[in-house]
Amino acid sequence: MSLPSEPIILLSFINTKLRDNYSSLDMLCDDMNADKNELIEKLASVNYEYDDQMNRFTARN
Repeated sequence: MSLPSEPIILLSFINTKLRDNYSSLDMLCDDMNADKNELIEKLASVNYEYDDQMNRFTARN
C-alpha cells in the first residue's frame, strides 16, 4: 500500500493508523515500509510534529 502524497490527507491517514493499529510511529513505519524521517519532514511542512506520548501528529505551537 502506498501512502497518500498530499500532506493533509497523509496526516489523517497516519493518525488513523496510529490510533487504530500501532502503538508507535516506529512500529507503523516498520510494518508499512515507510521512511520515518520522510514522514516527519512531510508533516512538518504543514506544521505538524509527532508526539510520542500521544502517539499522533499534532499541530506545532
